[in-house]
Amino acid sequence: MRTLVLPLALGLLLPGNLFAGELSLAKLFDPGAMPKLTQTAWRPDGRMLTQVAKEEGGTELRGIDPATGKITFRLPWADLAPASAGEAASAAPISPASYLWSPQSDALLFSAGEDLFLYRLAGRSLQRLTDTPAEEEAATFSPDGRKLAYVRDGNLYVRDLTSGLESQLTTDGRENEILNGKNDWVYWEEIWNRKPTGYWWSPDSRRLAYYRFDDRAVATYPLLDERATYPEIRFQRYPKAGETNPTVRLRVVELATRATIELATAGSPAAAEAYLARVHWRPDSAQLAVERLNRDQTELDLLGCDPASGACTTLASQASAIWVNIPNEFHFFADGGFLWSSEESGWNRLQRHAPDGAVIATISPEEFAVTALDAVDEASGVAIVTAFRPGGLGAADRQVLLLPLAPAAPGAAPSLRILAGDAGTNGADVAPGARYWIHRWSDANHPSRSTLRRINGETVTALPAPPALTYDPAKLPQWELFEIPGPGGVRLPARWLRPADFDATQRYPVIMFHYGGPASQVVTNAWDPRRGLWHQWMAERGYVVFMVDNEASVFFGKRGEERVHRNFGPLELAGQLAGVDYLRSLAWVDASRIGLWGWSGGGANTLWSLFHSPGTWKAGVAGAPVSDLRFYDSVWTERYMDTPQTNPDGYRSGSALSAATELADALLIVHGTGDDNVHPQNSIALMDKLVAAGIPFEDALYPREMHGFKPAASKHFYIRMTEFFDRHLRPGQAGTGSAGSGPEAGEKR
Repeated sequence: MRTLVLPLALGLLLPGNLFAGELSLAKLFDPGAMPKLTQTAWRPDGRMLTQVAKEEGGTELRGIDPATGKITFRLPWADLAPASAGEAASAAPISPASYLWSPQSDALLFSAGEDLFLYRLAGRSLQRLTDTPAEEEAATFSPDGRKLAYVRDGNLYVRDLTSGLESQLTTDGRENEILNGKNDWVYWEEIWNRKPTGYWWSPDSRRLAYYRFDDRAVATYPLLDERATYPEIRFQRYPKAGETNPTVRLRVVELATRATIELATAGSPAAAEAYLARVHWRPDSAQLAVERLNRDQTELDLLGCDPASGACTTLASQASAIWVNIPNEFHFFADGGFLWSSEESGWNRLQRHAPDGAVIATISPEEFAVTALDAVDEASGVAIVTAFRPGGLGAADRQVLLLPLAPAAPGAAPSLRILAGDAGTNGADVAPGARYWIHRWSDANHPSRSTLRRINGETVTALPAPPALTYDPAKLPQWELFEIPGPGGVRLPARWLRPADFDATQRYPVIMFHYGGPASQVVTNAWDPRRGLWHQWMAERGYVVFMVDNEASVFFGKRGEERVHRNFGPLELAGQLAGVDYLRSLAWVDASRIGLWGWSGGGANTLWSLFHSPGTWKAGVAGAPVSDLRFYDSVWTERYMDTPQTNPDGYRSGSALSAATELADALLIVHGTGDDNVHPQNSIALMDKLVAAGIPFEDALYPREMHGFKPAASKHFYIRMTEFFDRHLRPGQAGTGSAGSGPEAGEKR
């Protein structure tokens, strides 16, 4: 290991003045390099679209009439001064972190400074609702708009917005031990994809269903803040593969009586450890549907539960001998029937079920795989979905489709209308009532833009664009998407950036980026602001940037994912080696100067690749890597690998630690010491292995940074990685061997 002093002027490290281009280090990390995201929301009546707009004169909430595209409502943040009993009307204005419309479109809920504020449009008045030391989390209106629910210190509360009376619905909550109405870490990360979901209003506003987590038996991981004289420790409840999970129950409380019942979701001792993955109220409030996934993740039952008695019966089921992915697409109809997605065919498709759970028909056509259910309008008889076409490079793009809810005639394919099908990534944000929608679009070479449209496809207006960028995307090296030969004759999706002023008579170094886990995807036709800009900057500076997705990626559907079951590593490596073989076939690639990098799962696969094919890559960067699968959480890891107790050989061979002593290339290990997702333990255990073996490596530890770095640390990391690749791959200098040869060729494949 060596200590590095990183020069910010990276050009000083490089031969000649070869890298002048549209981007620069200053531009890359200037706030203007990234489009500003606005908080956009439809008013519940569907008649207004609101956006947070930041201008030189200050921030305001703007309302746009979807029929005309004109701004009809303005609420400056400077006007948001709370007034209530005992509080002067001239109090300092708040700076909201988020906002939420009331169901009746007559009020706005603001969260600011960990407290809640209600703005009533009728009197244009702002009322402070809470003023406590603890934060009020995940606040939502009741469907009738008369009450507000939220979580504080692990307990669930309801506030009557007419009387102002706050009621505490649970009393046993204790942070890091028992949580009511709030997900613990592993459910938040792996079951709900980082959404703050933990309770659900009944449509009639009479009841709340909520999670109760008992995490006391879950082991803790210590996260240290070593910046103080005596380090501070935060103990995180984190169930690792094969270890004890939290005890999770679903309860329903009736607000009028405070009577609380627990849903009988277990049914058997084996089901006691099941994941209660999703909760849906039927429109008439007479039933809850609960998606229950067994811990082995091979059986998914949709339970119909009585909110009065707690009794549950099975409505429908999905099963797989390998694993079942939790569906994200569900919708209840007024008659108790429902839409539910299934991967039974190998691709995600929408099925319509009768109230008794029987499948009526598959409403999405075979030529599309559904990625999101954006809206259902039962009155119009349509569903709007985001989807892609399986096969070839189809999954690089996304289309927006309008599907009829009525089953197709016997023997006929489901009909559809493509609302947005241009090449690139299309997305939809549909207004209530499905008369209007926001069409979001980008591709690999064009930043995101948003257009307000009618459901028939007509354009109303382009929505206000973010402030002008500090660079011209058209002048940057452009992404090209294509396919390359893969193992056994399969075609693998790939994309690259060729260097600026590309000259086929020259020979260039390559940086490969990958992820590689089940259902992953790096070959996308979508704008990638930070990492993508860094890749384009490196191409301006003389690198080829190359990506390839393997046979477990989204491109190959559920059947492709299943190829890594109980055996991480070999298939992922085979995809990257196919990429290297393709690069070696090109006379203008210097195969002696290929680097590899990835983050999280990509960091883990970078380690596995370097350790199992030494000499293939000259240098690698592993960011926040899982070095041993036993160190990662139970839900994600057991889905693909089963448990360490039932698959010891798979855990041993799939973990980088098992082959760390084979490292023969330059390696930079990067980790944040506050990472509560992939714990620093992973990198520290790897470093210990390499030190014991006397193998040199480089490391960069970032104090208190989590799995995603804050801007200052992110900038520092990209500078560090740039210097690392420049030092080992040396752009602009001639390679010493011919393309396709060198010390890496043919070694330990």
